[in-house]
Amino acid sequence: MTVRWTVPSAAQALIDAENRREELDRFSKVWPELDLEIAYQVQDKTLAIRQMRGEHICGIKLGLTSKAKQERMGVRSPLTAWLTDAMALPQDTPVVLGDMIHPRVEPEIVFILDSAVEAPGATAATALAAVRSVHAGIEVIDSRFRNFDFRLGDVVADNASSGRLVTGALGIPPSALDLAVEPCVLHVNGEIVHTATGAAVQGHPAEALAFAANALAERGIALQPGWLVYTGGLTDAVELHAGDHVVAEFGRLGSVTLTAA
Repeated sequence: MTVRWTVPSAAQALIDAENRREELDRFSKVWPELDLEIAYQVQDKTLAIRQMRGEHICGIKLGLTSKAKQERMGVRSPLTAWLTDAMALPQDTPVVLGDMIHPRVEPEIVFILDSAVEAPGATAATALAAVRSVHAGIEVIDSRFRNFDFRLGDVVADNASSGRLVTGALGIPPSALDLAVEPCVLHVNGEIVHTATGAAVQGHPAEALAFAANALAERGIALQPGWLVYTGGLTDAVELHAGDHVVAEFGRLGSVTLTAA
């Protein structure tokens, strides 16, 4: 029998899949009406479920911020998703793979906001002026869909494959950095697997921040002081296996590490 998805049932299915470590078939196979508007309603409903169980918003993340990823998905702009405190891992705390389905890692440039970002109408310059500090980060993504097979509406509904995140302790004022050329080298078990610069994210991570501020403003949401903003993967994501030791080595931002248990 074909499943007839609704916003509440899809949101609960995603939360259940995460809790049980079970994959779903993508919604778009049987839900042709799943457009971006509906997908963000599902995403917000999953957030409401998280909040009811005690989680708190700690920021937002962006996805599909590189041109290559946008071309693969057939879109022209990034997407946004929620971060909660339950996703944040303290430094030196291993990722427990048994808590996830099929995790992958990607390095990111992370902003911590000092003030609300004025939007709509935010620009890279005005958005960056609201940033307190810039950090190195590693995000662990973990789609709830089978084999990471999804379309745009599916991944938006699934909170952009949110999983875990580790933020580097070193914070540098944005005025002291040239983020477009900030280098990043991703090491897995001592081997270099990817390299990139900050320009991989919308040409400059501040452009991603401005996009997020303006896109959220259209939904009546404002970026808040103290929030983390994960600006999007600088490289392709790498599968994470038990025992892996991952290091995202930046230039001025230092390094951040993650171990899988």
